[in-house]
Amino acid sequence: MSDAREEAPPLERLLKRRRDPVVVQALRSAFAATVAYVVALRLSPEAAPLTAPLTALLVVQVTLYATLTNGIRRVNAVVAGVLVAIAFSLLVGLTWWSLALLIVAALGVGHLVRVDEYVPEVAISAMLVLGVTAVGDYAWARVVETLIGAVVGLSCNLLLPPPVWVDEAGESIEDLARRVRQLMLRIGEQAGGRTPPEVAAARLHEARRLDHDIAEVDAALRQAEDSLRLNPRVREGVLHRVVLRTGLDTLEICTVVLRVLARSLTDLAKEREPEPLFPRETGEVVEALLSEVADAVVSFAVLVTTHVSLNADAAEARLANELHQAAATRDKLAQMLLERLQHDARQWQLHGAVLTEVNRIIDELDTEHRSQRLLEELDRSTREQRERLPRLTALRGRLSGRPWRNRRRSAHRSR
Repeated sequence: MSDAREEAPPLERLLKRRRDPVVVQALRSAFAATVAYVVALRLSPEAAPLTAPLTALLVVQVTLYATLTNGIRRVNAVVAGVLVAIAFSLLVGLTWWSLALLIVAALGVGHLVRVDEYVPEVAISAMLVLGVTAVGDYAWARVVETLIGAVVGLSCNLLLPPPVWVDEAGESIEDLARRVRQLMLRIGEQAGGRTPPEVAAARLHEARRLDHDIAEVDAALRQAEDSLRLNPRVREGVLHRVVLRTGLDTLEICTVVLRVLARSLTDLAKEREPEPLFPRETGEVVEALLSEVADAVVSFAVLVTTHVSLNADAAEARLANELHQAAATRDKLAQMLLERLQHDARQWQLHGAVLTEVNRIIDELDTEHRSQRLLEELDRSTREQRERLPRLTALRGRLSGRPWRNRRRSAHRSR
C-alpha cells in the first residue's frame, strides 16, 4: 500500500519549517522582548528596565492559551515577591538571617498563590527588591516593568495570532501509524518460515520502543490542544481535540496489542525451535493478515486527521475495504488453525493468542466502534466544560450560532 499522504515538495517542506515551534518561539519572543523594552524605557523610572523584556521573553509561548496562563502566573509571582519584600523591609531589613527567612517565606507564598513553575520567581523578586535602598521606588518599578512585559507578550499573540498546531499533530499521528505498519510487516515476514528466537526478541524490543513514540506524539497533540483553546479562529476546538485524542488512544491500544503479539511470537519461536512458527501455508496467511491490518492502521490514522487531510474520504473507503479483507483473512486463519489443532495440539495456546490479538486490533480500528467512542468522549468533554464554565459555554454557543448538540452530527463526519 502506498502512503496515504504523498511526500511534500521541497517548497512546501520549506514553508512548514518556517512554522516549526522552535522558529516561531524564537521570533515571537525576540519581537515581544524588544517592544517591551522600548515601552519600559518610557514608563519605568529605571535606566535599564530589563525586567520588562525578561517578562515578555518568559510570557510569550507558542500558543495563545499558554501565553495567557504564563502571563497571569508570572505577574502573580512578581507581585507576591514584591509584597513579601516590602513586609520584610518594614520589619527587619536585610541581614543574613532575614534573607534566609525571606527565601523560605517567598517560596511558601509562591505555592500558596499557585504560580506553578514561577515559584522561584517569587523569591527572586523579593531578594532583588529587598536588596535596594529605596524599596518603595524599586518595588513599584519592578511591578510596572513586569506588567509591561506581560501585556506586551499577550498583545503580541493577540495581534499576531499564533498558528494552530493541528497539522503537526496530525502528521505525528500518521508517522506513528506508519512506524506501527512497518513493524507489523516485519513481524508478518517472520511468520512464514523459521524464525530464530533472537530475531523474534528483537521485534519485541522494537514494539516496546513504540512507547517512546507514543510519548512524542502525545506532546505534539497537547501542543495542538493548547493552540485550539481560546483561539478565535477555531470554531470547533472541542471537536478537533476529541477527534485527535481518541484517534491517538486507539493507536496506543494497537501498539500495546502489537507488543503482546510480538511477545506471543517470541514465546512461540522458543517453543518450536528449530521448526518454523507455522506451517508454510498457515504462515503465508498470517503474513497476509498482518499486512492487511498494517495497511488499515495507516488508513485509520489518515481518517482521524480528516480536518487536515485531503484524502479523508478515500481513507474512509480504503479503511472499510481493508478491514473487510482483514476480517475475511482472519476467518480463514481461524479455520486453518482449528484444522491444525485436530492433528497437532502443540502450542495451541500461543496460536490462539496470535489470532486473538490480531482480532483485537481489527475491532479497535472498526469505524462503528470509533464512532461510538468518539460520541462518548465528545459528550463527556462538553458536559465537563458546561459544568466547569456554564456561562462561558452558553455565551460561546450563542456567538457561534450552533447548539452543542449539533456537534454530535459533526462527530459522525469526523470518524
